[in-house]
Amino acid sequence: MGPHRTCILALAVLSTLGAAEVVSVAADDEALQMWRSAAFQRSFLGSYGAKTEVEPRVNVTERAVLTEVATLMASKGGAEKARKLLERSIAPDATAVFDFTLGSLYLQADRLDASARWYQKAIVKFPSFLRAHKNLGLVYIRQSAFDKAGPSLAKAIELGDASGLSFGLLGFAYLQTQSYTAAEGAYRQAMLLQPETVDWQLGLVRALFKETKFEEAASLCGNLIEKDPARAEYWLLQSSAYLGMKQPLKAAQNYEALDAAGLATAPTLNTLGDIYVNEGVLDLAVSAYLRAMDRDDQASSESYLRDAEVLAARGAAEEAARLLERVKTRMGQQIADADRKRVLKLEARLAGSRQSAGTEQLKFLEEMVELDPMDGEALILLGQFYAGSGNTEKACFLYERAAGIDKFEAEAKLRHAQCLVRNGRYKDAVPLLKRTLELRPRDDVSRYLEQVERVARTKN
Repeated sequence: MGPHRTCILALAVLSTLGAAEVVSVAADDEALQMWRSAAFQRSFLGSYGAKTEVEPRVNVTERAVLTEVATLMASKGGAEKARKLLERSIAPDATAVFDFTLGSLYLQADRLDASARWYQKAIVKFPSFLRAHKNLGLVYIRQSAFDKAGPSLAKAIELGDASGLSFGLLGFAYLQTQSYTAAEGAYRQAMLLQPETVDWQLGLVRALFKETKFEEAASLCGNLIEKDPARAEYWLLQSSAYLGMKQPLKAAQNYEALDAAGLATAPTLNTLGDIYVNEGVLDLAVSAYLRAMDRDDQASSESYLRDAEVLAARGAAEEAARLLERVKTRMGQQIADADRKRVLKLEARLAGSRQSAGTEQLKFLEEMVELDPMDGEALILLGQFYAGSGNTEKACFLYERAAGIDKFEAEAKLRHAQCLVRNGRYKDAVPLLKRTLELRPRDDVSRYLEQVERVARTKN
């Protein structure tokens, strides 16, 4: 249950009619009608002291004041007069009912700080005042003071309150204070008392998530989906439970069902794409990413460019190219240099996977270096292209340029050494490999150096 804003209308008074658990928004006219009801006034005035263990006593004089309060509240604009009457009547030896009722009137006026103060005063006067503890807990919930709400609601339950609302809100307070096992227990009790209240079921699901009880959470979500399949929230929660159970393809089925019903959002479809990538179903992954882009024209293209890079890294060149084309269309002509560089690098990699790689790949790589001559990665990629084309001199020149950039020195020198070794220049490769190991020790490079040194000695 989310901390939705509510106006709790005269909650203390409603409790006299056995409806303290009602949390609702009520208009001023509805409030007046309630106070004007003869049955309501009789219940209001006759309830105090009925249960002496949890209700303060009210003497004849105090009852007359409460009668006047009820009369004032039944008149338009009488609420302020009723509050002032109670404030004049409150004394250290006066009944705690005055403090409690004043707290309730402030609650009706949505003045939560004042309401809490008067409920606290009522409890000081009469520590076992059940309704004061309960209403104070409700005020704390409204104020998001969950660490205070829990003890107040728990005390009301200890004193005999067995309403579903109290247990449900206690579960909510525990959930917000990360007392997940306690939250689970409170929500289960609330569901026993109010089995059709969705908020308690959702609260229990969230508590189970926090306790990593994913299987039970998924089952509960299934019940919710069966009752209301149009609520996307239920499908998403169940999908999260499936992911927690390490069953990503079941989560994917939920996301696909949401999309088929027109309920999937761009983030949902992006998550679906990520699942397919992780599961190696790359053709479905690009389909999900493209659908995500269709759902949100305003979204940044940067994340989709990253998705295309991931697809390319997984060897899905065709799928990456499809996604990249859509990304380029969205970016249009107004593209930042940083994104332009990433696009060019990806295009170069994808071109390298095609049979017509040569000229096309070279064009992208040279454009990358022209765009940023200090891009070490671009220099290394261009060097690799020339090395593969047999232009060793050009490749070595580019590797040397890249090695002048601290971040890329180790990689550039390793590539340079490999290029020299392929051309039989073992002795020249040795110092480059040694420098590589100084910068970034690696067992495989160390073994490679030993082999190169051994061959270099035989060539002397």
